[in-house]
Amino acid sequence: MSGVPGAGLTDRVPPFRLSLRTRVDFSDTDAVGIVYYGRYPPYFDRAVIAYRRHLGLPLLGNPGHVLVIRALRCEYHAPARFDDELEVFVRMARLGRTSQTAALRVEEVGGAEPRHLADGEIVAVGLDRYGGRPSPIPDDIRARIAEFEGNALEVVS
Repeated sequence: MSGVPGAGLTDRVPPFRLSLRTRVDFSDTDAVGIVYYGRYPPYFDRAVIAYRRHLGLPLLGNPGHVLVIRALRCEYHAPARFDDELEVFVRMARLGRTSQTAALRVEEVGGAEPRHLADGEIVAVGLDRYGGRPSPIPDDIRARIAEFEGNALEVVS
């Protein structure tokens, strides 16, 4: 499987094919007992790492193609609370020449019906070294992502 506890394949929310389950920790909540908005990026990061592990990709990129975050977006739809069970869906939505865009969706799954809590996007760009110049996504990484995502993947050259 993915090598990450709580992560695995799913067909529950197409076109997402991988998700990570986790719980809201007390340290994730704010003074009114809901998940603090700044805690969503760590949920996103864990899901992206689970995705990379599942595909057998280097977690931080290859030598000569190290990944740095260029953009992060999060849109909130409903609050999560302490001890809620969350499912974080992740997929690679777009491959550019040097960039990879991950799409994310967070749902609370402990109730009778899942609740859609948030959507996110992370754009990572490959550099030849930290602080260096953009580098193209290696062909083997591009092929593994394309094979896993199929027609749901937008490829831009």
